[in-house]
Amino acid sequence: MDHNVMNALSQITREKNIDKAVIIESLEAGLQSAARKKLGTEANIDARVDPETGEMVVEQVKTVVEEVDDPDTDIDLEEARIEFGDEVEIGDEVRWELPLEEFGRNAILVAKQILVQKVREAERAQIFEEYKDRVNEIIVGTVQQVDRGNVLVNLGRTEALMPYREQIRGEKLHQGKTVRAFITEVLDSAKGPQVILSRSHPGFLKALFHQEVPEIQENIVEIKAVAREPGTRSKIAVLSNDDRVDPVGSCVGMKGSRVQAVTRELAGERVDIVPWSAEPSLLIGRALSPAIVNNIILNRDAKEATVVVNEDQLSKAIGKEGKNVRLAAKLTEWKIDLVSTREYNTRQRVTNEMSMKLGEMEGVTDELLVLLEAVGILSIEDLARANPERLEGIEGMDAEQAEGLRATAAVTLNELNRMIENAVGEELAQQAEEELPLFDESAMDEPVAEEDVELTEHNVEAPEEGELFKDLPTEDAEAEPEAADEAAAEEIEDSEESDESDEPKEPEA
Repeated sequence: MDHNVMNALSQITREKNIDKAVIIESLEAGLQSAARKKLGTEANIDARVDPETGEMVVEQVKTVVEEVDDPDTDIDLEEARIEFGDEVEIGDEVRWELPLEEFGRNAILVAKQILVQKVREAERAQIFEEYKDRVNEIIVGTVQQVDRGNVLVNLGRTEALMPYREQIRGEKLHQGKTVRAFITEVLDSAKGPQVILSRSHPGFLKALFHQEVPEIQENIVEIKAVAREPGTRSKIAVLSNDDRVDPVGSCVGMKGSRVQAVTRELAGERVDIVPWSAEPSLLIGRALSPAIVNNIILNRDAKEATVVVNEDQLSKAIGKEGKNVRLAAKLTEWKIDLVSTREYNTRQRVTNEMSMKLGEMEGVTDELLVLLEAVGILSIEDLARANPERLEGIEGMDAEQAEGLRATAAVTLNELNRMIENAVGEELAQQAEEELPLFDESAMDEPVAEEDVELTEHNVEAPEEGELFKDLPTEDAEAEPEAADEAAAEEIEDSEESDESDEPKEPEA
């Protein structure tokens, strides 16, 4: 029997990949439950399994007392001495072995259920610990089932879930297909550990480059930022810790081999690689490639950037369906406002023309202007954003006056901005209209549609043959004007000769 027990324990250890000590502990817990099934749930039971021989011993333990309170755990001194000898004293523990053959079938079934349950719990705990340490890593599995968009992936020892939102849009994952995915989290649920996978997570792109680029594995090149629109386009910013190593070239690889391997894994997703910079203006300009940037104006407090580009670069900066500028904003973590050079120059000029000084605002006297400037408030915008406590520190100004002044500044600033926006919009529209051609030359080459020509039928009687040609000149009529023309020509020639004869002649020498 002991030999069979050891074989069974060894088999469970191999199949479940669980430590043998955990299996023995689970068996001991099952034997205790079986004994309590026979003797009562409050009985104090000690079960031991020898890890070398497989020998199983189950004992009931009681404490020697003078007066028994709980018969499941206590035994009086007189009975204990009868059972175990006169050496027994109050407070001692006495044990007697329980034959396993007396447990009965139901008790054995309970022991078996407890063993199975404990082994399952141990296996779940081991799986949880194993995959918990693999979060943010790539794992390979086989698609087991696709259920309402969610994909179940067989990892060998357990199943993983790839929710629909974590998949690359448009990618088809069918049963039996080998798939690589990124472990985003491992949940310890009542049904066991739940491994969550993703192919759309930015970390998956980063991990793929880690696998493909040795310089990243060796920490020579770092991926500092990642932005993705899964399945279509991504951007990564890379930094080299060695001046001799080009970070972009390392990620691209010979003839683009490395980046192409990543693109193939991501269902054709295009990846832009740009050099990292801690200076926001440099990083923003690089992130907007392939567009060429003219100027970048930063609002560091709000993390907002106004990027000025030429008209012919604006569509490149925006990208198809706005992807380029969206990815650049994600990569840099800055809000990016793209404007053309014409719009920016127009806005600057209109703003300068329509700007209002603080002293020109309603309610600001010369004396108040001096006091405001003394506390660092130099413009209407400063006043609108000033803290009430700052204004209340001005001599003679209470909380109500301070709040009223701030409100007036805010209204004035909003009205100014509205007027500036309207003026800029009108001027840009006028400039665009002036650039339009006077007429569309392409319309001149368009054929006239038959339906655009109005056809009208007229009922005219056919003329007689003589009437048809009566107005045409005859041959004699045609000869008369020709003779008249010849006579006129002769008269002109005679007059020219007479004119020559009237000219004075030079006297002969």
